[in-house]
Amino acid sequence: MDATLTATIRAWRDADPDPETAAELDHLLASGDEAALLDRFRSELEFGTAGLRGLLGAGPNRMNRAVVRRATAGLARHLLETVPDAAPRGVVVARDARRGSDAFALEAAGVLAGHGLKVWFFDDRAATPLGAFALKELGAAAAVVVTASHNPPEYNGYKVYWENGAQIVPPVDAGIAAGIAKAGPARALPFLPREEAEAKGLLVPLGEELVRRYHDAIAALVLHPGEGRDLRIAYTAMHGVGARFTLAALARAGFANVRAVGAQNEPDGAFPTVRFPNPEEPGALDLALSLCEETKADLLLANDPDSDRLAAGARDSAGRMRLFSGNEIGVLLGAYCLSERTPRPARPLVVTTIVSSSQLGTIARNLGAACAETLTGFKWIENRALELERTEGATTVFGYEEALGYSVGDVVRDKDGISAALVFADLAGWCRARGVTPWDYLEELQRAHGLFLSAQRSVTIPGPAGASAIAAIMDGFRASPPSAIGGLAVVAMRDYRAGVPGLPKSNVVAYLLEGGSRVTLRPSGTEPKIKYYFELRETPQGAEPLAAAKGRGETRLAGLVADFVRLASERGQPA
Repeated sequence: MDATLTATIRAWRDADPDPETAAELDHLLASGDEAALLDRFRSELEFGTAGLRGLLGAGPNRMNRAVVRRATAGLARHLLETVPDAAPRGVVVARDARRGSDAFALEAAGVLAGHGLKVWFFDDRAATPLGAFALKELGAAAAVVVTASHNPPEYNGYKVYWENGAQIVPPVDAGIAAGIAKAGPARALPFLPREEAEAKGLLVPLGEELVRRYHDAIAALVLHPGEGRDLRIAYTAMHGVGARFTLAALARAGFANVRAVGAQNEPDGAFPTVRFPNPEEPGALDLALSLCEETKADLLLANDPDSDRLAAGARDSAGRMRLFSGNEIGVLLGAYCLSERTPRPARPLVVTTIVSSSQLGTIARNLGAACAETLTGFKWIENRALELERTEGATTVFGYEEALGYSVGDVVRDKDGISAALVFADLAGWCRARGVTPWDYLEELQRAHGLFLSAQRSVTIPGPAGASAIAAIMDGFRASPPSAIGGLAVVAMRDYRAGVPGLPKSNVVAYLLEGGSRVTLRPSGTEPKIKYYFELRETPQGAEPLAAAKGRGETRLAGLVADFVRLASERGQPA
């Protein structure tokens, strides 16, 4: 093994505050496992607008206590340099129930306190939206939430919010990354253990009072209190932290007939009943669907492990439990908040993304509201909403991205699966009081505002060659754009990397098709995947039943997807 690499590994091990990961490196050095060592040391986890996310383990290319210390030192340096009164305003620190989250949160708190910054520390594990809420509620300078959201159990992450309450965007991410680059070895960084920080007044525990304030705030989002509260609801926390918060919110709103999936109700970072704890993944909601049949539930609600996302299902008019897509939930919640909120804001605003359905934008415009589109991710949604509130006097009513992320109002400047679950239950109760189901309400919206059908495909290409393969696919579509997809002519191509007015540059390509349909492709920002998003607009013919138009549209959408997959294969996508 290269002597320089060996010296680098030994220096990292000597500075590692965690004896377990230090021992992991000793074992790899002793075994001569050069491939494993190169994987841990060929690069560092990149700090970007999503913060950090990676596999647990030793070395700079893994999530561990040493990496968290250095990341927090970079955050502390940038805060003290750029945010007035950052030290007394402090930083909120929260964490979920993943492996390592408790230790990482204490590491972050210790480094922040070591730099003289007050730490508002959640004593118990908390949902990610609670961290974002506390930042806004306490007027803190920033927040750190230790979470890897819905990733598999081998992952953890580190999410940063700025003083405006939203996730960081450029140039803040670059400023923090520059601070990390200047940080020394982990053991050499300023650090105060919790007891010492608390004794000096630099660590303030957060408990039930803050949680109560959150519940008070989201309770005000309910639009039809008392209606349809006899609904039977099945809920799953997906082994995460959501049960404590979501079940309390539903009970407070009067939903008494709620049953939780017992095997998934307690926080467990091993995720023993589901390999990939993402409600979007096939099979992830099997236990919840079984509970629906056992209890004859009218409504299914599911949070991901850190409770910032919501999946939902409901029985249709034939009595079948059916899951909504992320776009369908977004359209339902957005339309409900726009049409039923009273008093109506003077300048209502909804914000969505370039890969989410354009149906909500159509509904918003038809209802006299503004709709803004951003790049993918709630960091963009909320920062754009804040900008429009400041410059145009808008009132943000709703924001969403199709990957099950929703924000109702401005209680939390991030996606919030807890408040979204509460408002979706309220919507379902309102529908029940009107003698319809949420599926019927969706059909009402489609009849009034148009029929938009969507689909998504993700292709995982892991390993060192994966990034190159994904880049080649993107470059192939740029170099050789199709003239038609699925029999629909391409009327325009948008290359967001080259620049689209009003949006930051990003590695995204969209093809706008005749008739209002579109296809969008982009690499995932957190996983070794390339994602394809499809939307097809179908027009019912005369008095044609909507079901017939939908069936025809779904056939056309399947053809659109199949043709695009063929085009992707021609441009290098593995079979």
